[in-house]
Amino acid sequence: MTLRSRFTLFTVFWFIFILILYNIFVYFLVIRVATRGELQVISNKTSLVVETLRKNQMKNLDDPKLLSDMYNSNEMIRIVTKNMEVVNTVGDRELLTISQSVSNVPRSETLRMNGQRVLYLSIPLYEKGNFVGVVEGARRLTVLDSYLQILIGALSVTSVGAIVFAIFGTYWFTSRLTGPIGQMVQTMREIDRSGKLHRVKMGREESIELQQLIRAFNQMIDRLDRTIERQKQFVADASHELKTPLTVIGSYADMLKRWGRDNAEVRDEAIEAIAAETERLKRLTRSMLALAEAEQDEWLQKEKFELVGVVKDLAGVLGTAFHREIRVHSSSSAVHMVGDKEKIRQFLQIVIDNAMKYSKEPIDVRIRQEKNNVRIEVTDYGIGIPESEIPFLFERFYRVDEARQRSTGGSGLGLSIAKRIIDQHDGTIKVFSKSGSGTTVVIQLPRNL
Repeated sequence: MTLRSRFTLFTVFWFIFILILYNIFVYFLVIRVATRGELQVISNKTSLVVETLRKNQMKNLDDPKLLSDMYNSNEMIRIVTKNMEVVNTVGDRELLTISQSVSNVPRSETLRMNGQRVLYLSIPLYEKGNFVGVVEGARRLTVLDSYLQILIGALSVTSVGAIVFAIFGTYWFTSRLTGPIGQMVQTMREIDRSGKLHRVKMGREESIELQQLIRAFNQMIDRLDRTIERQKQFVADASHELKTPLTVIGSYADMLKRWGRDNAEVRDEAIEAIAAETERLKRLTRSMLALAEAEQDEWLQKEKFELVGVVKDLAGVLGTAFHREIRVHSSSSAVHMVGDKEKIRQFLQIVIDNAMKYSKEPIDVRIRQEKNNVRIEVTDYGIGIPESEIPFLFERFYRVDEARQRSTGGSGLGLSIAKRIIDQHDGTIKVFSKSGSGTTVVIQLPRNL
């Protein structure tokens, strides 16, 4: 069963249920109010008889004029003594057949005679505190019953009309409600069929919730589109980067086949070139695998660790390995934060390694502990980067023409991996540099303690 059918049936069912309850309430309310009005009419007449007899000190109980002036069609009024003797009566013959009932307390009830409802009332008579009889009154509810039949007919017609209107209205509303969903399903099928991403058009008449749904769907499509484009670009860039070392290796291998057997100088040159390009391919492959791993979910393994010790340890290792001076400055002897310790170390290694490649001066690393953040600055005093090139530094395989030459051994993926690490930690990274005046990389990471 479709969502539209379910919603329509559910809505109509509850509408019918509420409508039935409402009709029952209206029906019995009308009966109660109307019956109370009829009872008040017959009560006024019997009370007037009782009051008249009291004024006459219970004399002339059998006077015909006493009751005839109050008689109306479809009514009955009579006086019955405590000995069950009817002393005065007037009214409809059928109503006069109602059995006498003598009671010293007022009593009223609704009877049925030949399928018609009759309202009966009995009021006691007292003379000097002594019970002497009752005044009985009865009134047919024919007019009320006819009004009730009209009411039932009116409620039935309006209920049927309301149900029909509810069915068509709900179906129309659910059509408008599920229309964008159906459009999204159709779009998904078209994407699956053609392999091309499409977006759902948003109409002005959609509700806020549907607009949010369509907007979220389109944002997902945009993200998929960007991801696919990045993948295509990554494959194209990787193919381009792999093409050069493979061409070099192939050329030197061909050279070895032709002249390498007899010429030791050519053979040594070819072997060294092939070894160098092979090492470059290894580095490029490792960087590509690292970047692919960084795109996966749950890449980070966060824990609480002390940052200053990690930076000093890394600076000591790199300084010893490359015979460079790396100075670590910290506003506090210990700075604690929550994050992936190994990924932060990998990030710092990428940034410091870049700084060492393009600068012969000492490298300064500054750590500042702020209220909710940790600020890290890596500064070199080398050749710098043109300001126009800074926005593209974190793109894959990007190299600044003057500074990122293949002679440095870089693959162009290091800063992309570094940017991914910072993004995964909800941090920010900025680069400040000018040609010939050094470069400063500023990183802000949340402490999240």
